[in-house]
Amino acid sequence: MQNRNGHANGNATVAFDTWCLGGHARNQGVHVYANELLGHFREMGPQYGIEVRPYVSAGIDNRANTYAAAPGFHPRPTGLLKFSRLWRYGGACTLASLQGVDLVFSPNCTSLYVEKFAPAVVTIHDVIPLVSDWGIRRIAEILRFFLWWSAKMSRAIITVSQYSKADLLNAYRIPESKVFVVYNGYDKRIFNNVAPDPARLRSLLTRLGVVRPYILHHGVIKPNKNLKRLIRAYQALRERNTNLDLDLVLAGPLGWEYEGVLAAATRGPGNVVLTGPLSDEELAMLVKGASLSVIPSLYEGFCLPMVESMACGTPTIASNFSCLPEISGGVLRYFNPQSEEEISASMEEVLENSDLQKELAEKGRARANQFDWHRCAEETLSVLSKFALNGRK
Repeated sequence: MQNRNGHANGNATVAFDTWCLGGHARNQGVHVYANELLGHFREMGPQYGIEVRPYVSAGIDNRANTYAAAPGFHPRPTGLLKFSRLWRYGGACTLASLQGVDLVFSPNCTSLYVEKFAPAVVTIHDVIPLVSDWGIRRIAEILRFFLWWSAKMSRAIITVSQYSKADLLNAYRIPESKVFVVYNGYDKRIFNNVAPDPARLRSLLTRLGVVRPYILHHGVIKPNKNLKRLIRAYQALRERNTNLDLDLVLAGPLGWEYEGVLAAATRGPGNVVLTGPLSDEELAMLVKGASLSVIPSLYEGFCLPMVESMACGTPTIASNFSCLPEISGGVLRYFNPQSEEEISASMEEVLENSDLQKELAEKGRARANQFDWHRCAEETLSVLSKFALNGRK
């Protein structure tokens, strides 16, 4: 039975903004994050006094459409999701207000919500638009506006590292009590230390054009990943040490501002392979087969690819910028990502030292095991429950 505001069995109603579960966001971290949380919310919401209402639309490619109703989990069809700009610039807020939900959960700061009409808890993963050159000024300004709005107008903010929390507090001068750190998880069914099938791995490498042992980076190709410097560091390594005859594999879809990466990949010694999008299973095989995983990012909010590499027992080295030492627990080898010489030297150090490789693999696995999507969902639901139940309409 529902009361006059549509609350079932006295539970608080939480709408789930599924915009970032659309096909446009596939292969991106926010898509993984939203999908994992939605699946866990379906099972766990009632334990926290919450009825979860994800928005779905049969007319579009959206992962939320695959989730059937369950106790405390009631998808809400809407044609508005077909109109991306309308949805983000007020449509989602208006719909939530008309439906009388207690709270909206937005797993990324992509829609505008107003407290008076539809109070929201928003996940802000990072402040990359504030610190990174996006190239197209108009897009950068829009992203910064959405960040500002979400930081200022939401009832509470979830973020994914202490580093990102500090950045949010410094950038927007918001109360610390408004920001909650909830670490991401990773898919332990796929990214683990179970060896890949040798025949399937060989078939994948042949299809991709990988002909030697390889150094790996995986993730969307975009400016904050710092891949031009990684390519040049790899080329310097190949010139300096002919014993290290390895390919460099950049696994993942093209994002934006990637032209310089494509150009760098065609120059200099060695073989740089850009795979394009891969399935999770293919990506996990590629990670497990790598001699070394390198994370040269200039900025990250959490860095799921780094955790996935560590979880697979692949020796991993990383930038010493932003949240990377925090998330990896200080157990990796770190370098200044603005120095091609340091990146190159760090790769060489690990590739020539089997004992160091073993140490990085063991410590990396142990650290990665601390991250879990079930725990992430529990902590997120605790935040949602607190702000939904305290603000009942």
